[in-house]
Amino acid sequence: MYAILETGGKQYRVEEGSVIEVELLKDVKDNKISFNQVLLLNDGTKTEVGMPTIKNCSINAEVLDEIKGPKVIAYKYKRRKNYHRKKGHRQKYLKLKITKINKG
Repeated sequence: MYAILETGGKQYRVEEGSVIEVELLKDVKDNKISFNQVLLLNDGTKTEVGMPTIKNCSINAEVLDEIKGPKVIAYKYKRRKNYHRKKGHRQKYLKLKITKINKG
Protein backbone atom coordinates (compact mmCIF):
# COMPACT_ATOMS: atom_id res chain seq x y z
CA MET A 1 0.00 0.00 0.00
CA TYR A 2 1.32 3.44 -0.86
CA ALA A 3 -0.01 6.98 -0.90
CA ILE A 4 0.94 10.39 -2.22
CA LEU A 5 0.71 13.25 0.27
CA GLU A 6 1.21 16.98 -0.10
CA THR A 7 2.99 19.17 2.44
CA GLY A 8 5.00 22.34 2.07
CA GLY A 9 3.97 22.69 -1.59
CA LYS A 10 5.65 19.38 -2.49
CA GLN A 11 4.33 15.87 -3.05
CA TYR A 12 5.81 12.71 -1.52
CA ARG A 13 5.19 9.03 -2.29
CA VAL A 14 5.10 7.17 1.03
CA GLU A 15 4.61 3.65 2.33
CA GLU A 16 4.32 2.40 5.89
CA GLY A 17 7.79 2.35 7.42
CA SER A 18 9.36 4.73 4.89
CA VAL A 19 11.50 7.69 6.02
CA ILE A 20 11.10 11.06 4.29
CA GLU A 21 12.47 14.58 4.73
CA VAL A 22 9.91 17.41 4.62
CA GLU A 23 10.24 21.13 5.20
CA LEU A 24 10.11 22.19 8.84
CA LEU A 25 6.57 22.11 10.27
CA LYS A 26 5.47 24.14 13.28
CA ASP A 27 2.49 22.11 14.56
CA VAL A 28 4.36 19.06 15.90
CA LYS A 29 3.04 17.70 19.22
CA ASP A 30 4.65 14.84 21.15
CA ASN A 31 6.85 13.90 18.15
CA LYS A 32 3.76 12.79 16.18
CA ILE A 33 2.08 14.41 13.21
CA SER A 34 -0.89 13.64 10.98
CA PHE A 35 -1.33 14.63 7.32
CA ASN A 36 -4.81 15.04 5.81
CA GLN A 37 -3.72 16.16 2.32
CA VAL A 38 -3.72 12.68 0.72
CA LEU A 39 -3.89 12.99 -3.07
CA LEU A 40 -3.70 9.32 -4.12
CA LEU A 41 -4.07 5.97 -2.38
CA ASN A 42 -3.14 2.56 -3.82
CA ASP A 43 -3.82 -0.61 -1.81
CA GLY A 44 -2.32 -3.06 -4.34
CA THR A 45 -5.51 -3.81 -6.25
CA LYS A 46 -7.37 -0.52 -6.42
CA THR A 47 -6.16 3.05 -6.93
CA GLU A 48 -8.19 5.91 -5.48
CA VAL A 49 -7.53 9.43 -6.74
CA GLY A 50 -8.78 12.46 -4.80
CA MET A 51 -10.54 15.48 -6.24
CA PRO A 52 -8.32 17.24 -5.00
CA THR A 53 -7.89 15.15 -1.81
CA ILE A 54 -9.31 11.87 -0.53
CA LYS A 55 -11.92 12.34 2.20
CA ASN A 56 -11.51 10.52 5.53
CA CYS A 57 -7.94 9.49 4.73
CA SER A 58 -4.90 10.46 6.78
CA ILE A 59 -1.26 9.52 7.24
CA ASN A 60 0.36 9.29 10.67
CA ALA A 61 4.07 9.94 11.07
CA GLU A 62 6.66 10.04 13.84
CA VAL A 63 9.33 12.74 14.02
CA LEU A 64 12.82 11.23 14.05
CA ASP A 65 15.03 14.32 13.85
CA GLU A 66 15.34 17.94 12.80
CA ILE A 67 18.14 18.31 10.25
CA LYS A 68 19.71 20.97 8.03
CA GLY A 69 20.14 20.70 4.29
CA PRO A 70 23.27 21.58 2.33
CA LYS A 71 24.53 25.15 2.29
CA VAL A 72 23.48 27.19 -0.73
CA ILE A 73 25.54 30.27 -1.64
CA ALA A 74 23.88 33.30 -3.27
CA TYR A 75 26.48 35.59 -4.82
CA LYS A 76 25.65 38.84 -6.63
CA TYR A 77 28.09 41.16 -8.34
CA LYS A 78 28.32 43.91 -10.90
CA ARG A 79 31.46 44.06 -12.94
CA ARG A 80 33.72 47.09 -12.75
CA LYS A 81 31.50 48.72 -10.10
CA ASN A 82 33.15 47.29 -6.94
CA TYR A 83 29.83 45.70 -5.90
CA HIS A 84 29.47 42.17 -4.59
CA ARG A 85 27.28 40.47 -1.97
CA LYS A 86 27.65 36.93 -0.66
CA LYS A 87 24.96 35.26 1.41
CA GLY A 88 24.53 31.65 2.54
CA HIS A 89 21.40 29.69 3.44
CA ARG A 90 20.69 26.27 4.99
CA GLN A 91 17.13 24.99 4.87
CA LYS A 92 15.80 23.13 7.92
CA TYR A 93 14.00 19.81 7.43
CA LEU A 94 12.12 17.27 9.54
CA LYS A 95 13.00 13.60 9.13
CA LEU A 96 9.76 11.62 9.45
CA LYS A 97 8.98 7.92 9.66
CA ILE A 98 5.55 6.95 8.29
CA THR A 99 3.80 4.77 10.87
CA LYS A 100 0.29 4.24 9.45
CA ILE A 101 -1.86 5.01 6.42
CA ASN A 102 -5.52 5.30 7.47
CA LYS A 103 -8.24 4.65 4.88
CA GLY A 104 -11.66 6.23 5.36
